[in-house]
Amino acid sequence: MIDRQHPHDLFMELSASYSHPLGGGFDGFLYAGLPGEPAFGPPAFMPRQAAMDSPEAPISHHWFDSTRITFGVVTAGVSRDRWKLETSAFRGREPDQNRYDIETGRLDSVSARASWNPTPNWALQASWARINSPEALEPDDNEARTSLSALYARPLGDEGSLSATLAWARKDRIPGDALQAWLAEGAIRPNPHWTIFPRAEQVEQDELAGHHGGASTVRKLSVGAIYEIPLSATVKLGFGGLVSAFDAPASLGYDEPTSTMAFVRLKIG
Repeated sequence: MIDRQHPHDLFMELSASYSHPLGGGFDGFLYAGLPGEPAFGPPAFMPRQAAMDSPEAPISHHWFDSTRITFGVVTAGVSRDRWKLETSAFRGREPDQNRYDIETGRLDSVSARASWNPTPNWALQASWARINSPEALEPDDNEARTSLSALYARPLGDEGSLSATLAWARKDRIPGDALQAWLAEGAIRPNPHWTIFPRAEQVEQDELAGHHGGASTVRKLSVGAIYEIPLSATVKLGFGGLVSAFDAPASLGYDEPTSTMAFVRLKIG
């Protein structure tokens, strides 16, 4: 499939949360969503500071945050100072192709995540999930996932900012192979107009040469930039471009593929 990214559901999150002090510096919290986001992985790429200016989804997306839109999730956790521990029960099946409905089902999957913010600039997390029957076309297959990530952000000069993400994840098919992915990305904003966003990724994928054939390692390196023009206090018009290079096995029939993209963005808010 070329030049197309599948849409997300219209309702990406309908949720409620409640927190209450427990004493001794601890806070407890509850979260429920239909749809919502279980406690797994780093922030999804759309709102992640180092990724939000790129119009292109990472090829490692389904290792880190494919559970972001889950129709049925309940999370409980506790936090203290810079630590947070949380666990979720959620529906493992990914959303269907009807992008406008609300789906229901049993909360048949579980996850747990530990988060630590050692300084105001750093956010670290480790998480694990056991996902029941995520794919409708393979209802008897389950997955176990593990992820580690480190996010960094700080001001750059008087009006700029610098942010970065380093992440690793492993997807264990049950039954099947163990597939790993890693991601390194950044966003450099030297001033309010320009943002430069590089990204490097590697994934092990077994769906490129037939139905769950042997795993292939695919690497991708991309660099993009956007220039924004303020139209008002809350509206910006941006013009950007992105160049990507891939490294894929010759057995897949690719000869050092590359891609380019030009885009226009209207940002409100």
